[in-house]
Amino acid sequence: MSEIKRIKVGNRMSQLVIHGNTVYTAGQVAQTAPGESVARQTEVILEQIDGLLSEAGTDKSKLISATIWMTDISHFNEMNAVWDAWVVPEQTPCRACVESKLAAPQFNVEISVIAAL
Repeated sequence: MSEIKRIKVGNRMSQLVIHGNTVYTAGQVAQTAPGESVARQTEVILEQIDGLLSEAGTDKSKLISATIWMTDISHFNEMNAVWDAWVVPEQTPCRACVESKLAAPQFNVEISVIAAL
């Protein structure tokens, strides 16, 4: 049976879980950029994801899947401009993007990824 490793463990959730050769992040929001533009929040979130993946021993070139939640899908192109500049060409993950209310009104974007080690 594969070991489960948790990183940045909190009372409610872990920010990152490693099981076997797969890494899962919790949904990330722009904690340092609340209320800022969708582009800025996306930049901050992707920086956070880079840090989590690095801590796990992997990187964005090994993304398998991404889920993106946006409070207003009319900002889809704004978010995609940042996303497209961030992902590794030819190494893009499967992805879903949906419009949804988020847990707090100051956040407009939330992203969760799954990656290989």
